Amino acid sequence: MAKGQLKNDELIKQIVLLIKQLREERDLTQEDVYNDTGIHIARIESARVNVSISTLHSLATYFEMSLEEFFQRIKA
Repeated sequence: MAKGQLKNDELIKQIVLLIKQLREERDLTQEDVYNDTGIHIARIESARVNVSISTLHSLATYFEMSLEEFFQRIKA
């Protein structure tokens, strides 16, 4: 991890679970999301990456919600 970069594993876990839940609620595959957005959702759902705010914004928009609505559903 780069010097000065923080990683909150519990928060990442909650974000990953929500993204997966939103995807599954819409009966979308990881490939569907990738084809629609260009975002490698499989890497995010495996929690191997610390997802950026820009990527979260793109995903929230894709799932037709604001970032505020997205984070209101996070339980961390």
